Amino acid sequence: MLDGFKKFIMRGNAVDLAVGVVIGAAFGTVVTSLVQDIITPIIAAIFKQPDFSGWVVTVNGSALTYGNFLNAVFSFVIVAVAIYFIVVIPMNKVMSRMKKQEDPTTKSCDECLSEIPIAAKRCAQCTTPLNL
Repeated sequence: MLDGFKKFIMRGNAVDLAVGVVIGAAFGTVVTSLVQDIITPIIAAIFKQPDFSGWVVTVNGSALTYGNFLNAVFSFVIVAVAIYFIVVIPMNKVMSRMKKQEDPTTKSCDECLSEIPIAAKRCAQCTTPLNL
């Protein structure tokens, strides 16, 4: 029974998932710190309001702390923007540079400009002989 568990744990997918979760948690801490320690103070300096947690409405003795909700929404938006500009855009650029150019599978007919297979000797649309 332990051998089966050992094989399961040592499979590539389980190890990759564990590494991904650990790195994701560490990255989440970095992004949270970026938002709380750098971006939020800049916003507070501009708008002269460090946070909205003090915004409360009382209805029939119940406190509705909509300021906390606004803090959570702003934090989410800031984190999403930070991840997009710090991770997604650079990663897309790196991946596009690393992407291997695929060989073309079609070519264009000089006469009718239709797309035809590379190996074709005659255009299927206009029957023009193709230069080899």
